[in-house]
Amino acid sequence: MPATIAATTPSLCTCFRLRRASRRVTQVYDHELAAVGLSLNQYSILRRSEREPRVLGELADELGMDRTTLSRNLAPLADAGLLETVRGPDARRRMIGLTPPGRDRLAAAKPYWQRAQATLDAMLGQAGIQRLHRDLDHLDDLLRHHLGEAA
Repeated sequence: MPATIAATTPSLCTCFRLRRASRRVTQVYDHELAAVGLSLNQYSILRRSEREPRVLGELADELGMDRTTLSRNLAPLADAGLLETVRGPDARRRMIGLTPPGRDRLAAAKPYWQRAQATLDAMLGQAGIQRLHRDLDHLDDLLRHHLGEAA
């Protein structure tokens, strides 16, 4: 099959389509967040640690990451002084908390995240965004059930 045909033929693989779209969406957010020295992944970790220190395993579950991947992503944030390991009520559970510089960086990043979000909202419109969120949440629920995870 000639390369030009293969490049324009839609893939029947759902995973390929989701990953391709996800990479492109991530690029929109990463482009904006680069102004404050964060990636979308880093922003998400900081955002989900904003209210209170989080147990590592619970944070990994919320982000849809395994603990090893999350630990790898936490290292540069901790090295930059944006996150710290904090003591929780149970010493056996590792907890991650946002530091004051982490709160400052997150506050500085929010307008850039909002600009990326507004870009996608404008592309899809309110009804399109609502439909996409509903469909993605439904797919996530189905997959969690299929994989035997707690909902």
